[in-house]
Amino acid sequence: MMKSVAVIVQNGFAPFEFGLACEAFGLDRSDDGIPNFDFRIVTPLPGVVASNMGFSINVEHDLAFADGADLVVVTPVPRDAWAQIDRRVADVIRRAHERGAWILTVCSGAFVVAASGILDGRRATTHWMYADTMARMYPAIEVDPDVLYVQDGRIITSAGTAAGLDACLHLLRQELGAEMANVIARRMVVPPQRDGGQAQFIDKPLPAVASLSLAPVTDWMVEHLREDLSVDQLAAKAHMSPRTFARRFKADFGATPAAWLARQRLIHAQRLLEKTDLGLDRIAWESGFGSAAVLRQNFARTLGTTPTAYRATFSCLRAEDAASTPELVA
Repeated sequence: MMKSVAVIVQNGFAPFEFGLACEAFGLDRSDDGIPNFDFRIVTPLPGVVASNMGFSINVEHDLAFADGADLVVVTPVPRDAWAQIDRRVADVIRRAHERGAWILTVCSGAFVVAASGILDGRRATTHWMYADTMARMYPAIEVDPDVLYVQDGRIITSAGTAAGLDACLHLLRQELGAEMANVIARRMVVPPQRDGGQAQFIDKPLPAVASLSLAPVTDWMVEHLREDLSVDQLAAKAHMSPRTFARRFKADFGATPAAWLARQRLIHAQRLLEKTDLGLDRIAWESGFGSAAVLRQNFARTLGTTPTAYRATFSCLRAEDAASTPELVA
């Protein structure tokens, strides 16, 4: 389990992106049952580090802590530094990758990791405004400009601003489980899950209709996971034609309605495995997979594990409570 986090800042850092890393990994949430991380801010030369907003912070730690951290977060650097990344930072990132640590970038922090060479041959993202530049500078990287974040192995790259928070929650879900990640999201007052494939922005909006928001439809989908939901049925709820609905959904969420629904079913199954002692057949039914076999297939394909192994790792059900866990209402 991830226990230590190092956030690398350099001159010209962006306060918002830096702050979200502190919010995600640095706060004491032990009152909510969330384990604290050994969290430190590091920089190549300790002392005053200037932001890009006219103020500075004093950083006490050098890069040594990052050499043993379970997660290294790389915050953005100014455009004029993209071609001359500090070699000490690049070396720390390479060593972190070699020992199997997590590496997470926010926005143009991806340029720092790209300079280390560990993204060569991998898929990555950055803010859509910088994606073409990154692709030109690093042709060995498959740069995807259309998504919120990308995980390739233990490297997570994310787009600008709030997408970095989505990436942090994505990582926390893998390390702490779905329920604890949702607790953290609730404390932040943000949605607990936006898939990495969701579009960064809508380049060519569809013609205006009475309401372009799909939130009521997606809320209804989550409430009816057990049912066999068709595009025609969902389009009718959105007051759109099936073709328009499918196109709009893909533009907003970066996935087809079926793929998005499968992801929500998996998240619900994760939470049931963590919070209840229900059998796999019942969990499969509650989450809309139909059978334990289909549930196992989805866990193996998406999470690379089994439901039983996931429950053993993330169950938050105390043994003395197990017998009294109420059955979910059918």
